[in-house]
Amino acid sequence: MGKKQIWFEVEENETIDQCLERMKEQGYMAMGRKEEPVFHIVDGEPTYLRQKIMFKGILLEE
Repeated sequence: MGKKQIWFEVEENETIDQCLERMKEQGYMAMGRKEEPVFHIVDGEPTYLRQKIMFKGILLEE
């Protein structure tokens, strides 16, 4: 049996719907969402790269 609660990150090459479907296939339901900016360094300056989206998955009881 898996963990009761786990964070799933939306991968760069998948849509939000695909991430939610992947969660469902693993027996989890989305119960929360958080986003945070991802930066990288360009010419010594932090530069916005993309938005990281994560869903909190709750294990569905059998």
